[in-house]
Amino acid sequence: MSNKPRKFRGGVHPNDSKALSAASPIQDAPLLDKYTVIVHQNIGAPPEVLVKKGDEVKKGALLAKASGFVSAPLHAPTSGTVTAVDKCDGPTGLRVAAIEIRADGEDEWGSPFEPITDWQNADAADLKQRVSDAGVVGMGGAGFPSHVKLSPPAGKEIDTLILNGAECEPYLTADHRLMLEQAEDVVVGAAILARILGLKSAVIGVENNKPDAIEALKKAAAKTNVTVQGLPVNYPQGAEKQLIYTLTGREVPIGGLPMDVGCVVQNVASAVAVNDAVVKGHPSIERITTVTGEPLVNPGNWRFRLGTPISKAIELAGGVKVQPAKLLLGGPMMGFAQNSLDVTVMKNTSGILLIPAEQVSQYTSDPCIRCGKCVSCCPMGILPATISQAVENERFDLAAQLNVLACIECGSCSYVCPSRRPLNQHFKRAKAEIMAARKKK
Repeated sequence: MSNKPRKFRGGVHPNDSKALSAASPIQDAPLLDKYTVIVHQNIGAPPEVLVKKGDEVKKGALLAKASGFVSAPLHAPTSGTVTAVDKCDGPTGLRVAAIEIRADGEDEWGSPFEPITDWQNADAADLKQRVSDAGVVGMGGAGFPSHVKLSPPAGKEIDTLILNGAECEPYLTADHRLMLEQAEDVVVGAAILARILGLKSAVIGVENNKPDAIEALKKAAAKTNVTVQGLPVNYPQGAEKQLIYTLTGREVPIGGLPMDVGCVVQNVASAVAVNDAVVKGHPSIERITTVTGEPLVNPGNWRFRLGTPISKAIELAGGVKVQPAKLLLGGPMMGFAQNSLDVTVMKNTSGILLIPAEQVSQYTSDPCIRCGKCVSCCPMGILPATISQAVENERFDLAAQLNVLACIECGSCSYVCPSRRPLNQHFKRAKAEIMAARKKK
């Protein structure tokens, strides 16, 4: 692996707006009276609910078990009583299955996993099973079960483990603070992941706009086989395929996966969750989330338990000083707009972002002027303008031929479009239509 990072094609440079929360240390959110835990928090099959109304549960208790290989179990964020197994508002606007727990105030652990303190000599299969049992998923936003990434099929030789600490999305600083404040946990998590994969080393990639985090990680990794690499500041640097190219020069083929080029990528927050699962014996029941935006009184970073309502998160940030025009889960480039404050924190909730009215404008969907800006900035090398027009004409077959499925939905094209066309939304629709048609066949 070259020590000099490469520049991937395209990309944009939006105002990062990270100063709002970057200097705010992680705060532990106080114990709430109630948590509404969304059941399906991973890509793949939803877990199978094991509890019912009236059940008493302890902190860390298994609420739902994995229902297949590409699935992840769910655990109780505190001790208390299950008061409902029903539905609640989900992050996509749909009502989704959820488990409501009324906290008893004791916050008492049940039977956590036995810590594997000598993980350096533990069997790799046992470590991977612990990651699976603890419900660890990709916490950068994807929610892909981590144990699946750690299980390359026969013929896929893995030689490179990359930890994603880029955090290129504007406004978000949760990973930055995590790397700065828990650098040793990140490094140990990286080493455990490397052992599971049978590798001797790992590399952590961090954008150069986080020099304090880079320094903290290098100090923590000084006597290990984990290296830390500063990365050019270029959105979407944290996308898997772009990160792999920057660090290794390898290009993941269209329709391919990182393991096709010998790589596995895990988020730094996922690495800390792996450390917690193995070294501490704790399942994945909490995460660091940035609560930010100009309308907030006190933007910052909090450690939330799963099932914490957005309304409580905003309350902890001091409430608002001006009425926000939009609320997003995630960042402004890839986040999802919300229509309810009752949506709750999930394993992949990296940010809660409030945007003021002056920063919100409606897409006008004016005709394409063929300026080519979207083509120049597309990190995947596809043709956003042409695909968008195919979607407007409901030619989803043509969109598929033009490789719309390769789109990583980074929003770069929408960001630069002078006609303010809803390009990213077009591609999301096209991908959904194509997959639905294939499923029907």
